[in-house]
Amino acid sequence: MIKHIIFFVLLPILTFSQSKLDSFLTKSDSLNKPRRNLVVISEASFAGITLIGLNQLWYSDFDRSKFHTINDNDEWLQMDKFGHVFTSYQLGKHGAQLLDWSGVSEKNQLLYGATLGFTFLTAVEVLDGFSKEWGFSWGDIAANGAGTGLYIGQELLWKEQRIALKYSFHQTKYASQRPDKLGYTYLEQALKDYNGQTYWLSFNLHSFFKNSKIPKWLNIAIGYGAEGMLTGVEDIDNQVLTSNSRYRQYYLSFDVNLNGIRTNSKLLKSIFDVFNMIKIPFPTLEINKNGGVFHLFYN
Repeated sequence: MIKHIIFFVLLPILTFSQSKLDSFLTKSDSLNKPRRNLVVISEASFAGITLIGLNQLWYSDFDRSKFHTINDNDEWLQMDKFGHVFTSYQLGKHGAQLLDWSGVSEKNQLLYGATLGFTFLTAVEVLDGFSKEWGFSWGDIAANGAGTGLYIGQELLWKEQRIALKYSFHQTKYASQRPDKLGYTYLEQALKDYNGQTYWLSFNLHSFFKNSKIPKWLNIAIGYGAEGMLTGVEDIDNQVLTSNSRYRQYYLSFDVNLNGIRTNSKLLKSIFDVFNMIKIPFPTLEINKNGGVFHLFYN
């Protein structure tokens, strides 16, 4: 009963707020300097605070060193590299969209917005270079560039994102075997446990077949994952850590393009756009070294 009362009390406020938000979220037809300045200052402040926080709270727990590089391309069956591609793509996508909302030209959206992910992640990589625990990885830089390139390339070729890079996660038994490395809580595991992560290329069918009757929300997705990993590389001297078989996984599934769902609400469109980075669970075919596996719903 209380929750119903709260709903009816808040309903007029929510309606009023949505109306205001819809107006605020409407894209500017020409350069809106206050909006552009807000975007630039907000992004610079957020990036600066994040880097300072990482330097003080994360890297301070590990010994510092002279700047050095590492070759970690063989670690985690390249799942960490896919994470870099995904993060760079998403940061670049939203960086460009915020400048588009501000009325910035398409050229400057790609120059200063779409490169946001690459620039920020490169700064993080430099911090890695001064930590004994890690090191500056050219493989990570290449992955960052691939994510940025995926967004910019589609904008130059099609003026739209026909192929979205998405992410899904499910908890695995491996995190409990080594929580210090793979995470204790669900959130930590979603970031650290590569065994439960899957990265997807989600193809919007309608955008490739414009004159067809295929729904705008329907996608076909191909995914990549890996399993059996407790360390970055297989340790042949540690029987406990090598009791799990490491192998790659390839997926084929349907997906939903949330941006293709019709709505007149700018607020809902913005929410759909943010959550469109998550792959929607659907019946999925998995191919691995042991053969094929069908999942009724896979995430």
